[in-house]
Amino acid sequence: MSKAVLYMSMSVDGFIAGPNDGPANGLGDRGHRLHDWFLPDGGDHQNAASHLTGVNRQVMDELMATGAVVVGRRTFEIAGGWNGDHHEGVPIFVLSRRPPDAQLQWPSVTYVDDVTKAMRLANDAAGPKDVLVHGAVTAQLALTAGVLDVLQLHLIPVLLGQGRRLFDDLPPDHTELELLRAEDAPGVLHLRYRVRTAD
Repeated sequence: MSKAVLYMSMSVDGFIAGPNDGPANGLGDRGHRLHDWFLPDGGDHQNAASHLTGVNRQVMDELMATGAVVVGRRTFEIAGGWNGDHHEGVPIFVLSRRPPDAQLQWPSVTYVDDVTKAMRLANDAAGPKDVLVHGAVTAQLALTAGVLDVLQLHLIPVLLGQGRRLFDDLPPDHTELELLRAEDAPGVLHLRYRVRTAD
């Protein structure tokens, strides 16, 4: 059965981007350090797995095997919409309250205004494959709505001190996680958690 999986690189102090992140500075000031484990030279995301080995390659292969993507509009636009193709033409569902801009319309991209609906559409499109979740706000909304199954966090041994945090705006609910996997690799600790549902 498919799962909705958040894949996110994060500093030890909880930041997923440095300060001043935006379209021309996607990971913020000095935030590129968070992606060094799979893009050591700041290279092309499309060919990220080609040079990886061991655990890093396994994790990237899992990410690239997902069957659909749910992403927040801000993250989508900062990434240039991946030119309409995140990987291998999988459907992309953009969470947004506004209609798409004319210059950012691609056949495999659908704009949806509700996280539960976006996740349902993505699950249907992905079939037996997992759904890849991108973006802090989208992750928070999906957690709150109970439609995020797994957190795959790539913990980077750095303290950014400032920037955009992954879990800044969660409601005061208590969310239990079950550690499924912890694997150390060069420059990163991969942590995989299942989001536990309330009994």
